[in-house]
Amino acid sequence: MELTLTAPRSELGGVLSAALARAPTRGGGPRVVIDISLQPPNNLLHDGRRWATFSPSRLSTLARATQRRHADADFLVHASYLFLNAVEAGARPGDTLRPIVDGALAAERIVMDGAVPACVVRLGYVYGPESKDLRAYRRAFRIGRPYWAGPPQTTQRHLHSDDAVRALLAAARQRAQGSLLSASDDLPASFAAFMDEFARLMGNPLPLHLPAATRPLAHVIVAEEHMQMVELESGTGPVGARPRSFAPEFADYRGGLRQVVNAWASGGRRQFETG
Repeated sequence: MELTLTAPRSELGGVLSAALARAPTRGGGPRVVIDISLQPPNNLLHDGRRWATFSPSRLSTLARATQRRHADADFLVHASYLFLNAVEAGARPGDTLRPIVDGALAAERIVMDGAVPACVVRLGYVYGPESKDLRAYRRAFRIGRPYWAGPPQTTQRHLHSDDAVRALLAAARQRAQGSLLSASDDLPASFAAFMDEFARLMGNPLPLHLPAATRPLAHVIVAEEHMQMVELESGTGPVGARPRSFAPEFADYRGGLRQVVNAWASGGRRQFETG
């Protein structure tokens, strides 16, 4: 199998490239493209600001560009967003989030209807040691900055970046044309639980949560997209079929965040086999 990666300079692209360098695939065989060009905003750590450069129309544009650039590929793995499962199951996104949902679904249709055989892998909210946004939260918590946590009872599905890589590589090996696959850890958690656990692991006091009444003022630092993301119940909806042979090593966010903190302390990343 010959693997080609889109967006190799993105954070997830760096993790995937490093994994391939440690355990390169054999040359020859089918030419498979792993498209992660839509993944940079797929986390809850950038306060929603990254959606400004990943508008709904750009999601479709990126999907079309991948189709054109890799028209000679034998297979395409398109990385999408797991919160779409919840919307399809009946969860109601807010008015600001709805166009993002529509744009992401349109991008999936472009991939599935394209000339190159393809599958879609919807990833949970990705985090890992490479995350600049998570490092920014570390600095913010050290100086006591509060954050927009969202409803404590509303849960989401998260995914360590190492496990995102495993899921995408498993899908590339499986090459199940027309399949809609999903990957996340096994323990849904609210953003508040996720970030408070991160603060605890860093040795900080639990950070304050901005109250709902401050919503208009909080827009100075937090985009409405983030506020609606953490209000969308995506943790209790259907998980979807996983890529064959994929199971998360970091089955819950606590273990995943512990690995992040340990990796920062040691100055390196976790070594793992890609199979």
